[in-house]
Amino acid sequence: MNPPTLIIGIGNPSRGDDALGPLAIERLEALALPGVELLTDYQLQVEYALDLQGRERVIFIDAAASGPEPFAYGLVTAVEDASYSSHELSPGALLHAYQKLYGEPPPAWVMAIRGYGFGLGEGLTGQAAGNLEAALAAMMEVK
Repeated sequence: MNPPTLIIGIGNPSRGDDALGPLAIERLEALALPGVELLTDYQLQVEYALDLQGRERVIFIDAAASGPEPFAYGLVTAVEDASYSSHELSPGALLHAYQKLYGEPPPAWVMAIRGYGFGLGEGLTGQAAGNLEAALAAMMEVK
């Protein structure tokens, strides 16, 4: 039986602030949160629909090149978008794939942490590191 909560960190640790998703997962792993499974990958693929089965909630954590600072957190719904047929899926497209395969997907949210530098070989910017801290603090308040 799967833990009720699944958190998926998305991003490439070799591309500066794109590492925010995987870094969030590393930080959450250290907390050993009960009832939570943590996954990380460079991008979402349709196979992740299997990981959504039996969940009470799903949270996707990713870097955002634009948008609110320090982060945006909101409900995501199943939607067939342009990413549906590519090698990479948006969270909404993954939920749509789940819906087509299994029925109603679990409730899901996206935490988009604002990033600034995404160049190959760059490190995490100071601003993004601060945004990560704010996002993790907000997640711990919600639990």
